[in-house]
Order: sequence, then structure tokens, then C-alpha cells
Amino acid sequence: MKELYRKKSLRKKRFRRRVKIVFSTFIVMFLLGIGILSGIKILNHLHYSNIPKTLTTIDSKTVEQMLLTPNEYSRPQIPLKKVNSVVVHYTANPGTSGEANRNYFENLRIKKTTSASSHFVIGLDGEIIQCIPLDEISYASNNRNYDTISIECCHPDETGKFSDKTYDSLIALLSWICTEYRLDVDDIIRHYDVTGKKCPLYYVDNEDAWNKLKDDVAEYMNR
Repeated sequence: MKELYRKKSLRKKRFRRRVKIVFSTFIVMFLLGIGILSGIKILNHLHYSNIPKTLTTIDSKTVEQMLLTPNEYSRPQIPLKKVNSVVVHYTANPGTSGEANRNYFENLRIKKTTSASSHFVIGLDGEIIQCIPLDEISYASNNRNYDTISIECCHPDETGKFSDKTYDSLIALLSWICTEYRLDVDDIIRHYDVTGKKCPLYYVDNEDAWNKLKDDVAEYMNR
């Protein structure tokens, strides 16, 4: 009986020892996982904190800061905490200037007819206008407002095709954003890819042109 009792006691001790080892291993792995995640968050925060919120130049191209007045219809000042994609739009106002489209966003604070805005507007002559700081959301891409940067592009006619100057500035701006936010060219998307809306029209109707645009960005980034 004593021998049987001794064996049972040893088995219980071994079992408790195994439980302690498994539990301790689990705790260590759990804490290690938390540490890694925290480290990633800290690194991302440090990386994002180094990205300028307003721009003055992009590869020798001047960026004009015409920030919208804070208001609930076009610049709600909601923090943009992460950037997973950059969205390309077209203004759908043939022949209008970059400043005119920027002013449309600005006037929504008075008219209060809808909510709309974009981080950048690129004009027919390639001028780049920044409307919203890069640490705030814009009202441009529906349910993707909270993790995207948006660019509105002017166009000379109803086809929606961008002028050469607009196109060149767009490629430079997209390249800068992809580099700063560590995005791939496949993270460049159209408004169409978010909602199915035919925007930017020409680059929805002409898939080859859209693919070439992304190829041009990749080439620009690899110069």
C-alpha cells in the first residue's frame, strides 16, 4: 500500500510540474507576443510621426497649402491613424481648376449640402493643392476614409482622362505617398475599387491605362 501511495504521489507531483511548465511557457509566450506587438506599434508610431503633415514640395514640384477651415462637412479633424491605401479620384467637373475644386470643399461649411473633401487636388497645369493635413481624414472614399489618403484630379474633358501635366504630378505624388507610408503600387486604388462608382472615369473605362499608371509609379519609385 505504501508503495502504491508513493507512486500515486509521484505521479501527482510530475503532473503538477508539467502543468506549471506548460502554464509558465504560455505566460512567457503571451508576454513575448504582447511585447512584439507593442514594439511594432511603437515603431509604426515613430515612423508616422516622422512623416510631414503638410507638404511644400514633391520632387521639385511645388505643393500649395490651402488647408480647409475646420468644419464638420469637409474637414472634421478626425485623426487618420493608419494609411493602408491611397485613392485616386476625378473631379467630374471638366475644365475646372484645382483651386475651384478646393474652394467647393471649403464652401461646404457654409452651404452644408453634403460632406466631401480630399487631401490633395491636382489641377490641369499640374499644380498640387493640399486641402487637409495627412494626419486627418478626408471625406472622399466612403468606408475607406479612415485608412486612406485621397487625391482628386482635374481633367480637361468629359472622358475624364488626365492632362499630361496632371498625370505627371499624380505619379510624383503617388510615389511620395507610397514611399513614406511603405505602400506597394497595388495599394493605389480607385474610388471605383471601394464603392463601384465610375471614378476616376477614364481609368475605370480603360483598365490598361490604370495598370500603366501603376507601372509608371513603380518605375518612378525605382529611379
